[in-house]
Amino acid sequence: MKQIALDIGLAPEPTLAGFLAGRNAQAAQHVRLWAESAGRAPVPTYLWGPPGTGKTHLLRAARQALRARGATVGWLDAATPPRAAWSDAWDAVLMDDVHLYGAEQQHTAFNWFVNAVAPASGRPRAVLAAGAVPPADLPVREDLRTRLAWGHVFELHALPEPEMRAVLRQAADARGVFLSDEVMGYVLARFSRDLGSLMQLLDHLDRYALQTQRAITIPLIKSMLENE
Repeated sequence: MKQIALDIGLAPEPTLAGFLAGRNAQAAQHVRLWAESAGRAPVPTYLWGPPGTGKTHLLRAARQALRARGATVGWLDAATPPRAAWSDAWDAVLMDDVHLYGAEQQHTAFNWFVNAVAPASGRPRAVLAAGAVPPADLPVREDLRTRLAWGHVFELHALPEPEMRAVLRQAADARGVFLSDEVMGYVLARFSRDLGSLMQLLDHLDRYALQTQRAITIPLIKSMLENE
């Protein structure tokens, strides 16, 4: 008989300290400094790279770091309702998956960017944005594209397999679950290797293991795929 899984300990919020940088060390250090100095309105920053390179992790971790300091943050991504209003209470603005913005979200992003860096009154705010391609290649309106390229731009690179295993191990440890080397090899050989998909898979495995009261093994993974 299956038990209802509790959400205790699942999918912890990403942290800057928990980001395994690899070749992305310079970008990660910059985002740490950005989060520490956001109240002083540093130059806007844009991160780009293919799926799974850690863009969303860094943005969510920066948001978490700002909130821990009592800051109020505006967040915009492809799922944000169109025409989301700007707030003068914000201390910083974060924009994720800019390459996926439709016309309405592009309008919102441009409005937020202008209000952040050149407000009609009050202090400027910090802006941190991310997308899958460089600013010049973004499929968005020209005025938004050029503004996203104003400041610091960093390319993020995919992790090699040893570092990807380390990320999986770290994420599993944070959830209180054990992944054997055999299980990690199976997962990396048969599932999408981008980190976002792997984290979703790990969350799903964790819940399924709790429901079935079994350890995460290759037979459990096969059983989950067959049943769900």
